Amino acid sequence: MIEKSIYSVNHFRDILPTSIKPDRVVNLNGKPFLFFSGTAYLGMNANPEFTRLMEEGMRIYGSNYGSSRSGNFTIPVYEEAETAMAKHFKADAALTVSSGFMAAQLVVRYFEDKAAFIYAPDCHPALFRNQADSIAGNYRNWINALPGLLQQLPDENIVILTNSIDPLKVNTYDFSWISQLPVNKKITVIIDDSHGLGILGKTGEGVSGLLPEAPSVDIIIVSSLAKAMGMSGGVILAKSSQLSALRTSPFFTAASPMAPAFLYAYLNAEELYKKERADLFRNIHQLQQGLFSLTALRYIHNYPVIFSKDNQLAAKLFEQQILISSFAYPGPEDDKITRIIVSSRHTEEDINFLLGKLVD
Repeated sequence: MIEKSIYSVNHFRDILPTSIKPDRVVNLNGKPFLFFSGTAYLGMNANPEFTRLMEEGMRIYGSNYGSSRSGNFTIPVYEEAETAMAKHFKADAALTVSSGFMAAQLVVRYFEDKAAFIYAPDCHPALFRNQADSIAGNYRNWINALPGLLQQLPDENIVILTNSIDPLKVNTYDFSWISQLPVNKKITVIIDDSHGLGILGKTGEGVSGLLPEAPSVDIIIVSSLAKAMGMSGGVILAKSSQLSALRTSPFFTAASPMAPAFLYAYLNAEELYKKERADLFRNIHQLQQGLFSLTALRYIHNYPVIFSKDNQLAAKLFEQQILISSFAYPGPEDDKITRIIVSSRHTEEDINFLLGKLVD
């Protein structure tokens, strides 16, 4: 069932080492393990055709673009890919940067001295100005408290920050509150969609397809492209005027952009993404059908992450040569988050093997 590999590692630690790309199988200590972890939901990191497109892009553009995009020279592939992303992700415009963290920080630092900030519970740390911005709590309770929070702020300009989905404990968020925000204030909602882009929505457009109409509210979506999309980079989705303003930020001017070879691959991979997304949903359906009777596990329809309160589950499955995600988050002193993550790369046999060990 599990394919053998010629690669093996010579040591084993709490952090498990492997020197080959994570795919449906990884090798540890010379033994093959099914890999139900990571965030490569669409398996693009191990897709041979996407790799071929990357190699083509590198032959054309080199391994990197060692310059600022604010310089007096440009490569058209950036604008071409950003136009395609804006259409794909249902946004007015798109701006790519070197990482999801850079995307979030570029936006946050732009607004830092221009508006009052309100954070939703469990925001991704990339959205923080400092550690004090981290708050825990129930998202529904936060929504109920939001009108009061807004009234307490005398500022006319307000920024509200939230994730698009909870990928750790696997909860969806209701965004109907956006349409109920007061119109007498200038409100910008910043949404981190790193774990939704490529998965959520009818065509993988992400959270943008799930948001209500709110003409008086500016919405900016930031996302890593290194998850489902399989590229080292990040993207900001917003109005063209907002992105024009962000381009003037020293955080953008002074930073190197993402490697153009990724954008070349993206522009030529539309059918690959469609196929991998279909394969992912097939695998999710198979896994969730098999988990129907296991009430200790939490999951949501058509999402590739399964949450477990049992932090011993990882050790139990490890004995069966299955690796799942289980580590302290966001810091080493925090509780472990234990999850099973399915990707488009898994086979029917892989999922049946996992289900058999979960039911045992």
